[in-house]
Amino acid sequence: MGTWCNRQRARGVVLVAAALFASPVRAAEPQGWEEKFFNPKPTEADVVLPMPCNGSMVFRSVAVPSDGPLADYQITVGGGEDGKEFAEAAHPATIAGSFPEGKGQRAFLMGKYEVSQLQYEAVMNEACPTPGIGKRLAQGAVGWIDGVVFADKYSTWLRKNAADKLPKDEEERGYVRLPTEVEWEFAARGGLKVSPADFNERIPGGGEGLARSVWFAGTQSANGKPQLTGLLQPNALGLHDMLGNLDEITLEPFRLNKLDRSHGQAGGFVVRGGNYLTSGQDIRVSYRQEVPFYDAEGPRRSKTTGLRLVVSAPVLVSTERLKDIQAAWGKLGTASAAKIELGAPSSDPLEELATIAKATSDPQVRTRLENLQLGIRANIASRDEQRDRSAKTSLRLGAFLGRKLSDDGKAVETLVQIYKNRQNSAPNDARTLSFREQAEREQAILDDNLRYYADTLIHTAEDFSEDTLKRQRDILAVELKNLGLDSVIPFVDRHVEHISAYRASRKVSRERWIDEWKKM
Repeated sequence: MGTWCNRQRARGVVLVAAALFASPVRAAEPQGWEEKFFNPKPTEADVVLPMPCNGSMVFRSVAVPSDGPLADYQITVGGGEDGKEFAEAAHPATIAGSFPEGKGQRAFLMGKYEVSQLQYEAVMNEACPTPGIGKRLAQGAVGWIDGVVFADKYSTWLRKNAADKLPKDEEERGYVRLPTEVEWEFAARGGLKVSPADFNERIPGGGEGLARSVWFAGTQSANGKPQLTGLLQPNALGLHDMLGNLDEITLEPFRLNKLDRSHGQAGGFVVRGGNYLTSGQDIRVSYRQEVPFYDAEGPRRSKTTGLRLVVSAPVLVSTERLKDIQAAWGKLGTASAAKIELGAPSSDPLEELATIAKATSDPQVRTRLENLQLGIRANIASRDEQRDRSAKTSLRLGAFLGRKLSDDGKAVETLVQIYKNRQNSAPNDARTLSFREQAEREQAILDDNLRYYADTLIHTAEDFSEDTLKRQRDILAVELKNLGLDSVIPFVDRHVEHISAYRASRKVSRERWIDEWKKM
């Protein structure tokens, strides 16, 4: 998806790669909107889709690691805001992408900007609006129903007039819709473009320079008025105004948080991110408010509420995909999966339960046994996911330890060489002795780190199968690439090589390991 579309200039020229699109996006009519009206901050990775009235809307790719038809990516959403836990308590969630994007990841598209008045009118009005800078204001005074209708009209127009411009999964074309809460928060936090530690901050990056990226209440920022889209700095994914300016509508209804799960009652719709009347100290990614679908006048609309779209696709896009999903589901939480790490039991308890359930003539007993079987499978699947995350963490730790051993090993060699050179000319000089002492201290630290690396490597080799490490290596590589840490991937691969060698020989080869790290 990073190779989809380049930016569309006022001359109507668009540079496009064809990773997912069948043909490039073109502004065929010379009277198409000038770029300043729909993309004031163009970048190379922008994905441009046409709109009615010769308009355009810009999206950004949001990548998610993926290694199979049922693969998803676990994150933590929400926060620890005092007094807001009932709505914003931190809890685990999962996310997945809709479209293939290279090896090991899928992606969905998120609107680069909030939907503007110009874009809204181009879809919703009978007559085409006249482009102008003033209409680059984010469209406010919309409710959930308006957002759904807008997305439906735009999707219908795209699929009728520009289907070849939409990304697709296999042969199924995408469509636009409101984002889910998890999609919105994942994108607002910066997705894979930020480190796990920064991802869970109240405001990723610590909120420094809030006024440079967020429109909030007060004369130092929005000053009580909505602002033109794209004036401030984007987040790590290149998305503008995710926080502040206008609240943004999400797809699903509001639910309370009940410790480790959602409450059963579905309420009004959810808006995220805060708006131009939200104080700076209240701006946060976890900010979520319930808005009733209706008020006394009809559908509820607020001047501070706007929207942003995503592009996604159906899940069951083909008969072949359905078969893959069925096969993957059948393997979830099975005893055969558990054997990878736990060792083979004398008999398969899940198969035994299934056999007993089929054999019993009592329907209530059969139902209870089948529910028990599903519960065991769910527990095993949850344990397997925890195992996978632990394996990935171990590989990350080993790679960073290896990089430190590489740097420290070279530094120690330099100190030793300096000491040897000085020893020949001034063996008893104070500086010569100082270099010797420093080299000895650094060598002792290097030896301790090498022992720690060896311990980590042994535990990783013993705790995780080769297949688990291979799959988690690929996911870790995707994460590192999105963080701009491609240079770390060779260290991950070298660490995996050391693990494989140890698994084969059961020999702790510290000298060989440090020699190979120093050559990196």
